[in-house]
Amino acid sequence: MSSSRRNKSSVAAVLAAVCLLALGLAAQTNAPSTPEAALKAVSAENILKHIKVLASDEFEGRAPGSKGEELTVKYLTEQFRALGLAPGNPDGTFVQKVSMVEITADPKMKLAFSGAAAGIAPKYQDDYVAWTKRVTESVAMDADMIFVGYGVQAPEFQWNDFKGVDVTGKLIVVLVNDPPVADEKVFGGKAMTYYGRWTYKFEKAAEKGAAGCLIIHETGPAGYPWQVVRNSWGRGQFDLATPDKNMGRAAVEGWMTWELAEKLFKAAGKDLAVLKQAAVSRNFKPVPLGLRAKLDIKNTLRMVDSKNVIARLAGSDAKLKDEYVIYCAHWDHFGIGPEVKGDKIYNGAVDNASGTAALLEMARAYKQLASPPRRSILFLAVTGEEQGLLGSAYYAKRPLYPLARTAAAVNMDAMNVLGKTRDIISVGLGSSTLDEIVIAEAKAQGRVVKPDAEPEKGFFYRSDHFPFSKEGVPAFDPGEGTDFIGKPAGWGMKMREKYTQEDYHKPSDEVKPDWDLSGLVQDAQLYFMVGYRVANDAKMPEWKPGTEFKAKREASLKAATEKSAPGKPPKKP
Repeated sequence: MSSSRRNKSSVAAVLAAVCLLALGLAAQTNAPSTPEAALKAVSAENILKHIKVLASDEFEGRAPGSKGEELTVKYLTEQFRALGLAPGNPDGTFVQKVSMVEITADPKMKLAFSGAAAGIAPKYQDDYVAWTKRVTESVAMDADMIFVGYGVQAPEFQWNDFKGVDVTGKLIVVLVNDPPVADEKVFGGKAMTYYGRWTYKFEKAAEKGAAGCLIIHETGPAGYPWQVVRNSWGRGQFDLATPDKNMGRAAVEGWMTWELAEKLFKAAGKDLAVLKQAAVSRNFKPVPLGLRAKLDIKNTLRMVDSKNVIARLAGSDAKLKDEYVIYCAHWDHFGIGPEVKGDKIYNGAVDNASGTAALLEMARAYKQLASPPRRSILFLAVTGEEQGLLGSAYYAKRPLYPLARTAAAVNMDAMNVLGKTRDIISVGLGSSTLDEIVIAEAKAQGRVVKPDAEPEKGFFYRSDHFPFSKEGVPAFDPGEGTDFIGKPAGWGMKMREKYTQEDYHKPSDEVKPDWDLSGLVQDAQLYFMVGYRVANDAKMPEWKPGTEFKAKREASLKAATEKSAPGKPPKKP
């Protein structure tokens, strides 16, 4: 089939689907208008205009607590206001304050070893990065080192890398990702589970009372090269301000290169490659290294009131307008950082000016409707994603609108800038009834839905839908397709790998002259229809049986129902 014939048939299919949807909606009370005007309104020109502003040098990489944040929040607020959207915060503003602390470690820190590794003197950033998330001016660690494999405790898989060993006060050394066992029923096979995320490993270290945790980096399992680790963590870092000043966390967190780990293990009389293989087994037991590590970290602290930006489109149905669909994108990037090829501004054009621009265009599309959908729509631009999903986590724990009444979240992160595709990726495909909507809308575009193309990289746990999922809200986390129209087989994956190696979390993530935003428009139209259908459906999406978030959702809905039940007598003590 020729490209033009395919496009014509795709348009016809979309219009047919729209007509069927319109007929269904017409039968409803308070039926909203049909979506044709909104779909036609999505504009590559508008999206590119927003990206160029947000990813400009003037915005200085959009770091939280910077001039870039001020400009970004002002720009987003002005755009939402100009569209005629209501302020999303019930206090009458377009912002939700997110209290954060910036912790900048002195780069002069020295990681020293005693015992057989006393002669090894690693260089900060080149060989390791380390920090503390404790809100304090200094921490000191002097601890025995112990290798604990992947650092996983998963009772449901009868897996325990700690095997009863007390690691209190020790520096645990762990492998990145989760154990790549052959049985796909254990740790999802090739796909990364949350046990493989670096956040889990640091959480486990704190839970076990460890003095510190160093993750051994490998490009393949991590999903990014060492330079990304260096650029992301070898600088000032943000965290949410907590009452205990994060004193419950391990004193030291960090990463080291595979090469440094090999030297240390060799000095300890161990073979890292052999131990890595041994760690892919339930029989693995922790291995003391007979080495001691010492590290003093001095910090500069800065309290920052960062901001989520939120706008609201009120629903048209009296019974459903107090329920919500959230479109979410993170506005932040890394600001000004380590120089790479003469450039210090981390513009973040794809990651995530593209998603933020799509969020603005999504809002504009919804305003083209003659009548809003039945449920209300929230447009949420969050801060601190690059620092560990901080803005979305803050909202999920302190929602401005009840999560039990939030039907779904649609996340937009690092959009497709390379042209139209025959497919669309749904990260976490198979988890919720949102799948049926996504598949139907993709089919209407002449496309197919595929699961995550790189499941081993754990993308489901790396973007802003995840805090919502953890709180039980069904979420759609789309990724760009890989089967590009007019390109040879494999081209899409090659371009994805090229971006990861050359531009991801680097100053070179800038607007490129060869971009083709027709695919971004195609995806944005699909995301619009997914949210639109959820906003008009009488029933909210659900997690599928066996999904890790289903119990949380059911408990949340039950609690909300009991709270709103009229005349219900209080429980007896």
